[in-house]
Amino acid sequence: MKIMITGGAGYIGNELVFELLKDPSIEKIIIYDNLSRKNFNLFLDTRYEPRKVQFIAGELLDTRKLRQVLKDIDVVYHLAAKVSTPLATEDSHLYEQVNHWGTAELVYAVEESNVSKFVYLSTTSVYGASEEMIDIDTPPDPKTFYGSSKLRGEAHVERLFPKMDTWVIRCGNVYGYSPSVRFDAVINRFMFEANFIGKIQITGNGRQQRAFIHVDKVVNVIGNLLRYDLPSGTYNLSDQNLAIQNIAALIKEIFPQLEMIFVNQHLVMREIKVKDDLRIKKLLTLPEISVKQELINFKEKFSFSSYSDQG
Repeated sequence: MKIMITGGAGYIGNELVFELLKDPSIEKIIIYDNLSRKNFNLFLDTRYEPRKVQFIAGELLDTRKLRQVLKDIDVVYHLAAKVSTPLATEDSHLYEQVNHWGTAELVYAVEESNVSKFVYLSTTSVYGASEEMIDIDTPPDPKTFYGSSKLRGEAHVERLFPKMDTWVIRCGNVYGYSPSVRFDAVINRFMFEANFIGKIQITGNGRQQRAFIHVDKVVNVIGNLLRYDLPSGTYNLSDQNLAIQNIAALIKEIFPQLEMIFVNQHLVMREIKVKDDLRIKKLLTLPEISVKQELINFKEKFSFSSYSDQG
């Protein structure tokens, strides 16, 4: 089996490569990435088997190159995207170019290939924000350029449903250690600031909830799409809905000297709470672990701490 991962040098892609290498039936993994986020850590990860992994520098809008790479590919994981924090609103043109039209070009190329499985990692940001619990039947109502562009990308991917095994995975906010970790994601940023600065900043009253999932769980589930039967379709992938103030409290238990600064504490921030989609959650085969233990494990990945007296 030969696999192509667009955005394979990114935060989730880095870990997905390692997850898929555990499967002896996979003979080749092609990482297709433009390195726009400068994720060179991918090339220094000693866990990889060099004979099985190949890097190709390329753009989603480069149709000719996409078709060349896809010639012998069986499975495509489409992770490449212009990403943002959940409620950000900037760079509308770039989001459209990469997330919408880049996905369209990839789908066009896949339709002319022998690919048999396609996985599109979308986002729960397509639902917008709501005080109500969101589930798979909630109509999408994106409030950001990021969410809108990912939803438009979904529309192209849906054309593949009758042609091959195809899954649209709307993923919650991802956190946890990876060599290519994103430190703009809220939990990861809090952990970095707690370990090296000694204080974190919370915008609003902190009671806003978001849907979160650890990066290890994401790659475990989407990796298992190759091993378990799951009908083609659209799924939500999240783990827990956590209030920002509760995350901060957990981090303070790990870093007792942590200082928490509230900015515009009177503001009520928008929320995205997502109900577990048990249809895909059954593919999660990792042992149960608490959020606090996940954060402790993250802390242990730091080379050092600027606050040696912390517990």
